[in-house]
Amino acid sequence: MMIGIVIAHYVWLPVPILPVLVGMVFVTLLLYKQAHAQSVAILVCCLLLGMCVMQYHQQTSEHASTESRFDRSRSFFLEQREQLLQRYQDGGLDGDAYAVVAAMSLGDKTALTREVRSMYSVSGASHVLALSGLHLGIIYMLLSLLLPRRRWPAVSQLLSILVVWAFVLLVGMPVSAVRSAVMLTIYGILSIGHRNKMSVNVLAFTALVMLLWNPAWLFDVGFQMSFMAVWAILLFVPVFTGVFSDKYYMEHPWVAKGWGMVAVSMAAQLGVAPLIAYYFAQFSTCFLLTNFLVVPAAFLILCLSVVVLLFPSLAYLLLYIVQGLNAALDAIANLPGASIGNLHPTILQVVFIYVLIVCCYLLIERIKPIMGWTPWR
Repeated sequence: MMIGIVIAHYVWLPVPILPVLVGMVFVTLLLYKQAHAQSVAILVCCLLLGMCVMQYHQQTSEHASTESRFDRSRSFFLEQREQLLQRYQDGGLDGDAYAVVAAMSLGDKTALTREVRSMYSVSGASHVLALSGLHLGIIYMLLSLLLPRRRWPAVSQLLSILVVWAFVLLVGMPVSAVRSAVMLTIYGILSIGHRNKMSVNVLAFTALVMLLWNPAWLFDVGFQMSFMAVWAILLFVPVFTGVFSDKYYMEHPWVAKGWGMVAVSMAAQLGVAPLIAYYFAQFSTCFLLTNFLVVPAAFLILCLSVVVLLFPSLAYLLLYIVQGLNAALDAIANLPGASIGNLHPTILQVVFIYVLIVCCYLLIERIKPIMGWTPWR
């Protein structure tokens, strides 16, 4: 489907795709006795579906002249966000501290200066400035602790999902937040039925839903980095955490938490590093150290942000935390060799890097049973 979106984005085909897609679906149904031919037909259907969706999106974008009900709702939520941002300023937040809190809690990056963006980018902490799975995961976790999940699991999941989507609308529906919200929605639905809640199939289904809604998101940098980070986490975190046995983790809970954070950081960086090099021409070498600082700090900042919105007089607590975080990241960014610059890979080289990453994963999974590998106890 993604290949079809790319083709339709760059090449306009005069032939209507929808009738061809319908005919191909009919051919696919007739090939039920020939498994291999049907598989090829399904791939062709997905290709045509991507082309059809992209052409429809391009046509509607060209003829869209009136504001839809969805746009009016989005404008309403953005107005509410402006009022909440004003409460931060009323509490005494200003300068870089206000800019960081506004970006991390409500997705407003307009106040971020070039120096702050560069500092977070060089130190490998720029992901906390973009609302993503980290932020929505913290919100979902807090809601799970507050709501009675054991007594009314379905109601609790429904309320959590509604609050998450309300927050996504409030922050302007950035692509990374929409991706996280869709995955959390699927996670909540599957958890009610006690199914496998997080897998590559869930991630692929999330991408399918988002691209059916807006196929142009495929060319968005945030979309690409968000999905590649989660894809790498789903694949490589079990590989990294499998170094130690479950018994060792139970006997050393602090090792489990620390190594778990290291595994997630390494996996996410592995997934987005080629894209960062392609789009931003640099790579942060201090991302592990940075994540040990920014992840707990992001949790505290999000929690205190809610408190400050209710009680603006407590903004000084948030001010101290953000100033301390910025000072620490500035020190990391000024370390020798904190970032490798002047990286300019081509799109073909980026594709080959991802092929190499997949091959390494398959090789590890293949040689583990052959070598008789067992976790360290």
